[in-house]
Amino acid sequence: MAAPLATYAHDTTAGSAPAVEARICDFIALLKPRVMTLVVFSGVAGLVLAPGGIGFAPGALHPFLALVAVFCIAVGAGAAGAINMWYERDIDAIMLRTRGRPLPMGKIDPAEALGFGVVLTVLSVGLMGVALNWTAAFLLAFASFFYVFVYTIWLKRRTPQNIVIGGAAGAFPPMIGWAAHSGDVSLLSVALFMIIFMWTPPHFWALALYRNDDYKRAGVPMLPVVAGERATRLQMLLYTLLMTPFVAAPYLMGACGLAYAAGAAVLHGIFILAALRVWRDTDHKSARAMFGYSIVYLFALFALMMADKAA
Repeated sequence: MAAPLATYAHDTTAGSAPAVEARICDFIALLKPRVMTLVVFSGVAGLVLAPGGIGFAPGALHPFLALVAVFCIAVGAGAAGAINMWYERDIDAIMLRTRGRPLPMGKIDPAEALGFGVVLTVLSVGLMGVALNWTAAFLLAFASFFYVFVYTIWLKRRTPQNIVIGGAAGAFPPMIGWAAHSGDVSLLSVALFMIIFMWTPPHFWALALYRNDDYKRAGVPMLPVVAGERATRLQMLLYTLLMTPFVAAPYLMGACGLAYAAGAAVLHGIFILAALRVWRDTDHKSARAMFGYSIVYLFALFALMMADKAA
């Protein structure tokens, strides 16, 4: 077992500038900035792809309001990440991948982390509703609720399907972005949701394959721990193949043109090949490669959509 969580104590002496900067960095780390980057990017895609786009023309969303929407999506995602770290601080202290986070290191008091997450959640949802519309605010609130209560608290420690069901929380940003612009939910925004929803299991299981020992130590029933690596590799391939029609949907629905279709075909073809390599291989090298490519792949896919729309 890992050592007990360190006890955090407030510094009653005059703080130095480096100490203040360290505190700020610790709170930023609670927001999971690397995860937030992809969340924000896909949310921007929803804003751009919505009818009218962003700009000053009639029907377009004013750039300032677009920035407010992106800010709300980023803060809402980060707040959910902070609450997730508060709840999972016990297993984060055990896992090699996460034991350097602020809470296991004793740099932030758990009550501070929880309060930080709750306040930012209320702020982001309220601002989204007042500045944009309450449909987008409801979706943002529901995504946060789903990530915290459904995935983190209910599913993660109970079922190997945790990332399949709970992964829906990370698929909401493009739908939120779309709703922030248009005030509604469309079939295209649902297709964007489904792209991320289907992408999440192969992406996360690739990580779980080469971090299998970490999850075993923490007692988290990830699919490789419960069903074994062979079954996990097969599931990764199946989800990658089932993702194909949703990747094609922006073109088939007329939202994107041939440039997107050609680029998406190449990107998704490589993703399928990566999944095939993972399925055939017996070591974890291919899983590491697929995990790394999966991040680039999703960024590139949404970048293609936005570039095609702008062309």
